Amino acid sequence: MIPLMKNAFSNERQTREELARFVVDAPRLSMDVQCADFEREFAQFQRAKAAVLFNSGGSANLAMFQALKNLGTLKDGDKVGFSTLTWSTNVMPIIQLGLEPVPIDVEPGTLNVMANTVRERLRDVDRLAALFVTNALGFAGDLDRIRDLCVEEGITLLEDNCEALGTELESGLTGSFGKMASFSFFVAHHLSTIEGGMVCTDDEELVEMLKIVRANGWDRNLTADQQRRWRNTHNVISEFAAKYTFYDLGYNLRPTEITGFLGLTQLRYLRGNIDRRQELYTALEAVIRQNLDLVPPERAHLRLLSPFACPVITRSAELRDRYMAQFSGAGVEIRPMIAGNIQRQPFFRKYVPTEHALVGADFLHDCGFYCGLYPELTESDIETLKSCLLKY
Repeated sequence: MIPLMKNAFSNERQTREELARFVVDAPRLSMDVQCADFEREFAQFQRAKAAVLFNSGGSANLAMFQALKNLGTLKDGDKVGFSTLTWSTNVMPIIQLGLEPVPIDVEPGTLNVMANTVRERLRDVDRLAALFVTNALGFAGDLDRIRDLCVEEGITLLEDNCEALGTELESGLTGSFGKMASFSFFVAHHLSTIEGGMVCTDDEELVEMLKIVRANGWDRNLTADQQRRWRNTHNVISEFAAKYTFYDLGYNLRPTEITGFLGLTQLRYLRGNIDRRQELYTALEAVIRQNLDLVPPERAHLRLLSPFACPVITRSAELRDRYMAQFSGAGVEIRPMIAGNIQRQPFFRKYVPTEHALVGADFLHDCGFYCGLYPELTESDIETLKSCLLKY
């Protein structure tokens, strides 16, 4: 059996031993210095000014939209474009917070929204207030052109970089092109804290609001100067009253010190993890390119690829069934192409009455799947995966 992921962590045994010692010796396990240190070091890795840690990637997505609503950047009824090949918790906050989701098609070649697919949607939409792109399975669209288009059109650009940590275009890292970007540290991702998520941004006002959103709407985790400003604005004159004063809409999305500790531990191995993922994918890609049944993803515009998984895209639904049988028969665990065309999901049909024709997303929904790709794969595992990609 080749599962989607073999271990919960990089350097599994050592990490578990270090975690056990930390839990025994830590003076505090609720959010504290480990979380703050992880935020600082992750921001440095991502080349961002700041990072805010959450209890999951889904929470990070929710917090980004709530922060934008709290600040007035987004308002009830605003149209928000999103990558149609995505995950449920990228779309649910749009619906939950009273915004209007507008699906943007993807190009099958890149698996992602491209500037031209955004322009195409803009022809029949009055205005998009925001655009939330998903960098699917470690690949990405032409994010530099998408960013320029958003600036031109006055659109707030957000990225879901949960599956593409470390992928890089010539013009920058994925997760650095928008106003904010979310990251996931679930066990199957590049960096595991068991559960966990992050938002990176260069906007100080958003950092402040994200921390308010994360902690029930209060100022507990703000600096002394920020607390003083909020309290003066709302005439909160005593420290006693300030303990339970709530300034804007929020949730309890806080991580624990275990999350912070694991994040710091796993950051030590992240660069090697990324390099190994690219090396393994390159070996499989060589086989994919020789098989005319398969469509190799385009990545010439990427300087570095940090794949979350190995996508398998066949030229027809019938061929997909055949190759899925080859993988399953060889004991390889496989999954659909994320959530496919999200319009075809039950929750979306329940809450969104309008359906758009999305040729690219439908093709990947019907003709794509993926298998796991991670550093712990052995040479024998890779040979098995190569054999599953051959045409028989």
